[in-house]
Parts: sequence; structure tokens; C-alpha cells
Amino acid sequence: QAPIKATCEDMSCKTGFPEDVHSAVVSRSVHGGQPLLNVRFQSCDGNKKIHFGSSEPEDFRVGEDGVVYAERSFQLSAEPTEFVVSAQDKETQEEWQMRVKLTPEPAFAAASEKDQKKIEDIVFPWQQYKHSSPLKRQKRDWVIPPINLPENSRGPFPQELVRIRSDRDKSLSLRYSVTGPGADQPPTGIFIINPISGQLSVTKPLDREQIASFHLRAHAVDVNGNQVENPIDIVINVIDMNDNRPEFLHQVWNGTVPEGSKPGTYVMTVTAIDADDPNAQNGMLRYRILSQAPSSPSPNMFTINNETGDIITVAAGLDREKVQQYTLIIQATDMEGNPTYGLSNTATAVISVTDVNDNPPEFTAMTFYGEVPENRVDVIVANLTVTDKDQPHTPAWNAMYRMTGGDPTGRFTILTDPNSNDGLVTVVKPIDFETNRMFVLTVAAENQVPLAKGIQHPPQSTATVSITVIDVNESPYFVPNPKLVRQEEGLLAGSMLTTFTAQDPDRYMQQTSLRYSKLSDPANWLKIDPVNGQITTTAVLDRESIYVQNNMYNATFLASDNGIPPMSGTGTLQIYLLDINDNAPQVNPKEATTCETLQPNAINITAVDPDIDPNAGPFAFELPETPASIKRNWTIVRISGDHAQLSLRIRFLEAGIYDVPIVITDSGNPHASSTSVLKVKVCQCDINGDCTDVDRIVGAGLGTGAIIAILLCIIILLILVLMFVVWMKRRDKERQAKQLLIDPEDDVRDNILKYDEEGGGEEDQDYDLSQLQQPDTVEPDAIKPVGIRRLDERPIHAEPQYPVRSAAPHPGDIGDFINEGLKAADNDPTAPPYDSLLVFDYEGSGSTAGSLSSLNSSSSGGEQDYDYLNDWGPRFKKLADMYGGGDD
Repeated sequence: QAPIKATCEDMSCKTGFPEDVHSAVVSRSVHGGQPLLNVRFQSCDGNKKIHFGSSEPEDFRVGEDGVVYAERSFQLSAEPTEFVVSAQDKETQEEWQMRVKLTPEPAFAAASEKDQKKIEDIVFPWQQYKHSSPLKRQKRDWVIPPINLPENSRGPFPQELVRIRSDRDKSLSLRYSVTGPGADQPPTGIFIINPISGQLSVTKPLDREQIASFHLRAHAVDVNGNQVENPIDIVINVIDMNDNRPEFLHQVWNGTVPEGSKPGTYVMTVTAIDADDPNAQNGMLRYRILSQAPSSPSPNMFTINNETGDIITVAAGLDREKVQQYTLIIQATDMEGNPTYGLSNTATAVISVTDVNDNPPEFTAMTFYGEVPENRVDVIVANLTVTDKDQPHTPAWNAMYRMTGGDPTGRFTILTDPNSNDGLVTVVKPIDFETNRMFVLTVAAENQVPLAKGIQHPPQSTATVSITVIDVNESPYFVPNPKLVRQEEGLLAGSMLTTFTAQDPDRYMQQTSLRYSKLSDPANWLKIDPVNGQITTTAVLDRESIYVQNNMYNATFLASDNGIPPMSGTGTLQIYLLDINDNAPQVNPKEATTCETLQPNAINITAVDPDIDPNAGPFAFELPETPASIKRNWTIVRISGDHAQLSLRIRFLEAGIYDVPIVITDSGNPHASSTSVLKVKVCQCDINGDCTDVDRIVGAGLGTGAIIAILLCIIILLILVLMFVVWMKRRDKERQAKQLLIDPEDDVRDNILKYDEEGGGEEDQDYDLSQLQQPDTVEPDAIKPVGIRRLDERPIHAEPQYPVRSAAPHPGDIGDFINEGLKAADNDPTAPPYDSLLVFDYEGSGSTAGSLSSLNSSSSGGEQDYDYLNDWGPRFKKLADMYGGGDD
């Protein structure tokens, strides 16, 4: 935060000349280069680069420091001389102007001033020159007392201070000069000296706050520039004036004080500074409180140390719940607080009353109610509300809840809502309705920090929470779960294994007994009775099954009730299968190769048994007695419990493929044995024992896997060909069925396709089957006598050729087409007596109309009565018009 001084200056500062017209009194005789006056220019931004100018540049020149110099020597007239001084910002080109009025000094005034004020002379100390007598001692330099000059002098300027001279000016023509800061060093031009008379003058007002003293050195030289006197030091002290107000470091000061603080409690310190001399009265400050708002409970709750600025409490009764903040107006006055001559300034002190825990939380009700369904966790069952007058969201306001009774098993907890400060009673452990139907909890609430000392309230508030448990339908559960059963493998299908039942925890609900079902049975070995849970086998239990892992078979069952909603539970039945000797050992590998000579010819074989100890190894290996060539040509030797070696007994065996049966017996009780065939390929070998006559040996053929793969490929190919043929025939039939009997304009195909009943009607009951069995075209000698052949027997004759309907027949040809079809049917001895002959192509199915077979196939079309077609509806109107109505 910026100092208040800078803020005030920014608010009241105005860049430019302080006055529009500046008047100065100067001597009538003006010498070239003589400083006449100093113009003051105020810049609010110290970084501005200002260039000064004159409207009369031939007579007056303005330096960069604002000192106006005479450009030439001249005499001022009796009338005031006026010209304009301008100031221009080099960056923004902004320009300001001020009019300067120079008034000549009256002759009598100058004389009287000389009479009234005598300018002090400073004489260079005398020294002995070299040509003087060496017996004379040189005088010591004088110590010039400092010159005191008040700041902010109003002039007129230049203002004469002292005159410097040498006592040798009577014999020599001397020139005087001054050096040092304020003369020829920055800030330059403040002090000037007349080189002839040695008169030292100041050209503008001084500011002690900028430079408190100047240290100059005066010089005296002759016209040739030779030093005549030793330089002397001149000290000019700027006398302080009370020209600066006190400035607070901050315009607004913030402090805090706890409520209930005792009198004399330190609150804060405010500080102001004064640019004037702190060792003089101008810079000595005093503080005081001008006002306090609000004035409750007392208008003088605070006081301030007038010298240090410390603010302390002087009265009791600070209560944040009543007054949260006080605002004090603090005044700082210099001149040691003199209200008449001192300058003053004000600042604001904001004192916040901080909260202490002087109010405990209080429950809004004595009893709270809630309910929770059983077996539910992380459920909020009740909201406990409290009130606390302390400042919200502070440790003095935040409430903590704890249960003091009613929950011995720790099924509930109380969390605090950080926003509302409510207590949230939450279930953290499942509750069983059948065990506990209601809980009555006793809870207490207190703050995070203890109550302040001296508070008469109890530190905590208590309440009761009544929680009702709601009964819900719970899932049945199996006991035990999982259930382990030990059973020997090989148990036959239909055998009772065990009983696996569940229990329903809902003792107070009216519902029927549980129902059981199978949920998972990988090998499909088991079934469960849906009523009593009795488990029986549906297949033989096999320990060597792929579904058995580490002798263990797992099945899962489901128990369901009929509650609302229905619930179910699962149980796992673990069957530990004990091994029996139900597997005979087998030889491995199934094929081997050896040489036709005796050496080397050893074949290593291994016995493999799916059973485990003691029904597996060690194994016994032997060759069968028959055929006799086996033992004659081969021999076998056991080399370990599971391994044996097969080798040639004779010196030479012709190359080829030989099946060598090997009898292997395990160690089970009783023993299990099997005869495994080892296919041995005997071949000629080189010295390394590798076969060399592979081409001579005719293999036994392809392996079983290869043959099965080839057969599968052939079967798949045949199925594809058969499906293609069936598809082609069906497509031809569909293409023939789509051909119309009439033009598309009179298309009655929908009606014909919809009905496919050519028999079974009432008119067919009296049908003369003999007309179908003995048409006129049948040869008499080819027909069996009546009574010997069945009426529905298919005669053995060549099938007649039925007429083929054209793709788009003319409507007038329909009658001829039907008549030709009837004649062909009459002459067909292979037609059965039942009405299933599809003479007129596929006509659909599901017809409720009478069959067309009621037309007498042995009669001509003209003898039929087609008037009944009018009763079949509009779909048969075309046929009724064509064949009904008599001769038309």
C-alpha cells in the first residue's frame, strides 16, 4: 500500500507553473549572464523532461533548472519589462506558459537598504608570500561560521547572502568563484557569486526536505588565473519551516481484538511520518482519536498513545455477536500536537472483533427420528440440527457430534456437514430386523475448541435419536457355504449324493418354502430336488474329467423365495473325488524307430496312467505269450517305476513296420492292466543309428488324424454339392409357380395361391373312385380283377405327359387348358385315389373353398354346373363369368 502522502499528492497535484504572473524586482543595471530570478515549475511526474524557453530570447535565457539569466547587459526602463516563460514536455510536447514582470529597483530604496542591512563580508585569511621574511609565521586559515538560510524564502531573488573578498584586491585585480553542489555541481545554479565584487547570492527558494545543507568552496584568482588565496569552505544550513503535514503510512489501518478482551488489551499501532525536522517541533507528532463508530456499548472503547500510536482497549464489553467491527478516526498533529500552529492529518483504523467460543451449540429439538431398511449401509437416517451464535465456519462454530449411548456394537456414526453444521447419523454396519427393530441413541454436540473461560453455559448439548429398522425381504443363504463332500469317483447315475439346503432369514414374513435350482454344473453330473434340496447324480462321477481340478469338482445351486421382491441366494457344493483304479496304464509313445541289427536297437517307453497313487506306478512291463514271434524277436526290460526299454532279441530283423504288443500293469488294488500296441519301424541304419532306407520301407499309410481330416473335407464338399442341387430345383419350381394363368389385368393368382385344398370336401364323399382306377385308355389285360387289387394301389403304367402352361396364356385358352389337364388325369393310371394330385401347379394352402376335384374328371366340361362359383365371392367372379351361366 502506497504512503498516504503519495496518494494525497496525486489527488492535489497539478502540473504547471504555480502562478500565471510572476513579478520580480531587479536592479536597473543588468549584466550579461547575470541571474535575475528563478521560475518554479511543478511536475507531478518526476520523470518528465521539461524544456524552458523565453519569448525574448535575445534578452533573457531560462536554464534547465528554471533560473532566468540576462543574455546581454542593458539598463531597465522605469516601466516594468514583461516577457513570457514557456515550459514544454519533450515527450508529449505539452506546453505551459507564465508571464514574468520585471520591475526596476528604485534608487532610494537601494540606498536605504544598504543603510539598513549591511552584507557581511568574508575575507580570505592572510598568508605570508614567499618573498616575505622567513622569520614571519603564516596565519592559520579561518573557520567560517555556517550561514543559516530559511527554506521557502519568498525572495526577491537573487538574494544576497555574504560578500567574499581578499585583502589583496587593493593591489591586484581578482576574480572570485564558488564550487560545490548547488554552484557548479548538481543541483547547479542555486548559488552564484559576482566575480568582481565577490557577492554570494541564492537564486531560488530552498527546500530543507530535499537538501538540508550546502557545502561550498570559495576561490580567488588573479586575471591570469593564478591562485591568490587558499580556498575557504562555506557551509549554508537550510533552516526548517513547518511546511509539511504529517502523513500516515496507510490511509486505512486494520486490526483485530478478541471479543471479551479486558481493558488494556493491545489492539494495533498506527504510524505517521512528517518530512520536517524530527528534532524540531515541526516534526514532532502527537496522535488522538477523533471519533468511534459505533459508540456501543461505550463511546470510548479504545484509547491511543499520543506519542507511539498504540491503540488499546479501555472499556470492557466487546461482544462480536452485538458489534463485529469498530471504525476509529485517528488524527496526527505536528508541533507536538499544538492545535493552533500544528499541521494535522487523519487516517481510519478499522478494528474487527474476532470471535471466541462463548456460545456452545444447542440442538433444535430434544428428540430426532429416522428409519433405515435392514442390511443397508452408508445411509443417512437422521439429520441433527444445532444453532450456534458464534461466527460461522470457525472452530468456535463448527460442531462435533458423538454418541454417548444406545449403540454398543458401533453400527452408527455421526458426520458433520461442513456447510450446514448438521449432524448426519449414518449406518456403517448392516442391521438385522430380526435381531434389532429399533435403536434409541443418545448424542452430544460440542465445538471444535473449548468454551472460553468464564462462560456460564454448559460445554455441550444432548439429544435423543430414535431409529426404526424396516423389514425387507432378504436373500436365502446356504449353510454351510461352500459345502464339502468327499466321494469316490465312479458313483453311478441316479445315486443320492447329499442334501444341500438354505435358510430364509425372514422369520416375520409370510412366504412359502424355498425352491432350489441348479445354477452351474460344468459336467452336468448333478440335479437337485426343487423342494427338499436333495442332490442326486445324473452321470458317473469321474475324477479324471477335465472339469475336475485338483480332485475338486464345484457346482453352484440357487435357492429362491417368493417374497416381494423375490430374493435368491447361491451356494457352492464342492465334491472332493477320491481316486479308484478305473484306468489302465498305456504306453507312450505309440510309435518308435529302431535298427534292423542288434546294436544299437534300444527303444525307451513310458507308462502313462490317469490315476494317482496308489493306483498308478510303479508299473510292470511284459510281452504277451502270443504270438510267439513277439518274444522270439523282442525283449523288454524295466529300468524304473514308469520306464522300460524294448530291444531286439535276435541279431537281425528285416526292415518294415511291426506291431509290438506290450502288457502294462499298475500297482492298484486290484491291479489294472492293458495291452498297448507299439508301432515299431525297423530300418537300415548308418553308423550313427539313423535310418538310411526310408524309401524302401512302405509306410502303414496316413495317420488317423489325417484320414479323419480328409473324410471331413469330402463330406463337407458333398453336402455343398447337394445343397446346390436342391437350391437349383427349388428355384426352378418357384419360377414355374410364378407364371400366371391370365393377363396381369385379370390376375386371380392371389386367390388361387391362397387355397390348396383339392380334396376332403363334402362333395368328394360320393366320388366314384372306379373312374380314376379304370379309365378308358387302360388296357383290360393290364388291370387286376376287382377284389384282387386295392383301390388305392398305384398302378404300374407309364405316366402320361401333362400339358405345360405357357408363360402368359390368353384368357380365352383357360378352358382348353383345364380340359386338357382333366383328360390327362383321367388317363393317368398312376394317380392315387385321394385328392392330392397337383395338376395345375402349386396353388397355395389353407383354402376354405371347395376342391376343384369335384369336377367330374370323366365328364366333359359342358356337362358341369359352375354356378356355385358365384357363391365364392369376388375373387372367383372371373371364373364364374367364364364357365357359369349355361351356354355362354
